[in-house]
Amino acid sequence: MSDLQSYEDYKALAEQIRLPSAAFINGAYQAGGGVNMDIINPATGDILTTIAMTNAETTDYATSKAREAFDQGQWSRCHPAERKEILIRLCKLMTRNRHELAVMESLDSGKPIQDCATIDLPEAINCIKWHAEAIDKIYDDVAPTGEDAMAMIIRQPIGVVGCVLPWNFPLLMMAWKIGPALAAGNSVMIKPAEETPLTALRMAELALEAGIPRGVFQVLPGDGLTTGQAMGLHPDIDMISFTGSTETGRHFLRYSAQSNLKKITLECGGKNPCLVLKDAEYINKVAEHIAMGAFWNMGQNCSAISRVIVDKSRADELRKALLFHIGQFHQGDPLDPKNRLGVLVSDTHFSKVKSFLDKAAKDKLPAICGSVNAKEKQITPTVFYDVDPAHILATDEVFGPVLCLILATDTDHAVQIANNTNYGLTASIFSASIGTALRSARVLKAGTVTVNCYGEGDITTPFGGWKESGFGGRDNGLAAHDQFTETKTIWVNLDDVNDEELINE
Repeated sequence: MSDLQSYEDYKALAEQIRLPSAAFINGAYQAGGGVNMDIINPATGDILTTIAMTNAETTDYATSKAREAFDQGQWSRCHPAERKEILIRLCKLMTRNRHELAVMESLDSGKPIQDCATIDLPEAINCIKWHAEAIDKIYDDVAPTGEDAMAMIIRQPIGVVGCVLPWNFPLLMMAWKIGPALAAGNSVMIKPAEETPLTALRMAELALEAGIPRGVFQVLPGDGLTTGQAMGLHPDIDMISFTGSTETGRHFLRYSAQSNLKKITLECGGKNPCLVLKDAEYINKVAEHIAMGAFWNMGQNCSAISRVIVDKSRADELRKALLFHIGQFHQGDPLDPKNRLGVLVSDTHFSKVKSFLDKAAKDKLPAICGSVNAKEKQITPTVFYDVDPAHILATDEVFGPVLCLILATDTDHAVQIANNTNYGLTASIFSASIGTALRSARVLKAGTVTVNCYGEGDITTPFGGWKESGFGGRDNGLAAHDQFTETKTIWVNLDDVNDEELINE
């Protein structure tokens, strides 16, 4: 699964891959009907392919095909064991085509091939497989009633689900959504980020090959104002599952209110704190976790560590250790397996991240490392020291390779700083005292808190945020199945049944 190829092999494969150039609707590639959008390789600036965006008319057609497939029941009402086998077949096809998928993911996102091949692909496959295996092991409930009634609480697929994806983990975030959504029996309509549609389109082909019926898995490339809005306002889409910025997430809540009150689940941004307490052990290891959490995928990660709140007595020690580990991150061609850092996803995003660094320079924030190459559109891992917790760099989501070190006087002060944010996605704590760590974890306002490590849990643990970081549900774990189903109570009155009459008959 994680077998890396050589740089030469990846470059050769990149030249040979047939890249999709249309939407995937009702089991076939079809013209989107909207204006053309160029898919750019952010590492080179070259046009990879051109795809017509899906407009409102084509979105309506795709929705009708999704509804038709759902109502016919080939997928929604087939035996759970059959859905399981088909999804496992999809996982086998993903494994067989893993090198192609990894290269496609790297080409249109700028992600290092090392991450695509050893993290994103294996985890995406494992996610779909895990939810597939759970299909025939989730039981409905029977309520505790009296002898005169029986009450069954059952879960049914919600219907037509729109999955709106981010550009930072295109394939993995799609797996987080389609795994439980398809396992439950829904028809799914994928809107990939406009920058990164390639692996979603290829996955639609593999899904059809695996045996998923036409109309059940469709991919509609486009931007937010065309395809995204059309899906959000469509009266026959029952749910939108969204991962992306908090600002865009708010739009989908408005679309729901303006249309059919469709169910909305949001996994949004974060300003995630890492607390390094006075008694933290093995500072070198702590720094390794922080560097990974802050700079993995160029910091383009909703759960990235962006604020390190360190006890002032340990700050210098941590700063020196961080510089060492940051030096181990090599940046270059994303298709070279030796590189751990790729490039920012687009010129637009580069300009956004650079604007934060320009503000920091204007305010004379002390930087201990980092550089900007405007000509090459490159930013290296950047760390600012002794940042005021109220500074924009410490309050707003940068979504780039930028880290703030904030000094705290004690544990209570560190927790206070950590919670002083509108976000609440993840947090981490480093402490030698498990009691101190757990007490702090309980009061930190975040959906996931890790102790003595950086991470998000795994496929078995629910993932999502508090406050402006999330709304309406959780990804991963069995909780993900719940958000793609509706609960129904079936109440059976047994009091009217005459057992004697039934026997005589």
